[in-house]
Amino acid sequence: MDCPVIQLAKELIARPSISPDDQGCQALLTDRLNKIGFTVEPMQFGDTLNFWAHRGTEGVTLAFAGHTDVVPAGNSANWQTPPFTPTIINQHLYGRGAADMKGSVAAMIVAAERFVEKHPNHKGRLAFLITSDEEADALDGTVKVVEALQARNERVDYCLVGEPSSQSHLGDMIKNGRRGSITADLTILGTQGHVAYPHLADNPVHRATAFLHELTTTIWDNGNEFFPATTMQIANIHSGTGASNVIPGELFVQFNFRFSTELTDSQIRDRVTKMLNSHGLEYKLNWSLSGQPFLTEKSQLVSATLQAIHEFTGRTATLSTSGGTSDGRFIAQMGTQVIELGPLNATIHKVDECVSVDDLQQLALIYERIMELLIL
Repeated sequence: MDCPVIQLAKELIARPSISPDDQGCQALLTDRLNKIGFTVEPMQFGDTLNFWAHRGTEGVTLAFAGHTDVVPAGNSANWQTPPFTPTIINQHLYGRGAADMKGSVAAMIVAAERFVEKHPNHKGRLAFLITSDEEADALDGTVKVVEALQARNERVDYCLVGEPSSQSHLGDMIKNGRRGSITADLTILGTQGHVAYPHLADNPVHRATAFLHELTTTIWDNGNEFFPATTMQIANIHSGTGASNVIPGELFVQFNFRFSTELTDSQIRDRVTKMLNSHGLEYKLNWSLSGQPFLTEKSQLVSATLQAIHEFTGRTATLSTSGGTSDGRFIAQMGTQVIELGPLNATIHKVDECVSVDDLQQLALIYERIMELLIL
């Protein structure tokens, strides 16, 4: 007989909830939260299902945040077992979303059930923020819920996001921040013509080389105690008609910055614009900001999480701001202390995604202990 955490994780994995199609995952969760006295508020935006649930009215608010959506499984023939048929092999639970992050969501819910059973009159407020759009566009998910909560002056003091943060062993790393991300779509304009008559054309590829050299060799900052230096990477570049005798009229370059708290997105935009202008280029430039950097320095949430991990694993977790973006970037805008703690990330988004059965059970105990340390 599976323990409650594994049983709930299996029920979630069995629902093919590819972003943003929730496939009944959230109904399963809200039913369980209703049974233990949570006030559950569905928040649907477009095709995205979200909910905000809370229990208790006084004291600080500790929220657990997660997502019920998953990335596509790809060719199911490449999996050991069908990706949406949860299967235990060698004490590992296999299935799409096992690690990212239905396992964490199951651990959160079961931890809340145990906590409420032991402490029905807890002083602080326990909350959940769950979305079905984290893996795709993330336009109608957590960001919209946060906007709705801010509009009515909701306060969230602490938030634990269940993203798979562990590297080699459960609890060896927690994320206490993330870098910001901003992407530029740049078109350098020239004049198309015949390669035999370059004096009658203006090749944007040639004109852009000095700018591109400066863009790729610039040191944007040196990072700080918590963040590595800001990085810039060219992701896509395209020019030409495909013919060998045509000088192109445009050069398209897409590049992305992962930036630390040493820079703001405005500073990045200004520096790139000045760089372009200094090279005398004619251009069109569009920016897309997908997230600001955030950092939770050593605080009550970090201390409680470190303590809970050490109590159950004996490990001293490393604090890290590495990796991509997460929904923590939206929640941090509320002035909330945010960290990420979840299972190993070795198989996320891969064929044969899996998570240790023992790790999931232990994760639920860690989550429950964090609740005790912060809102009793």
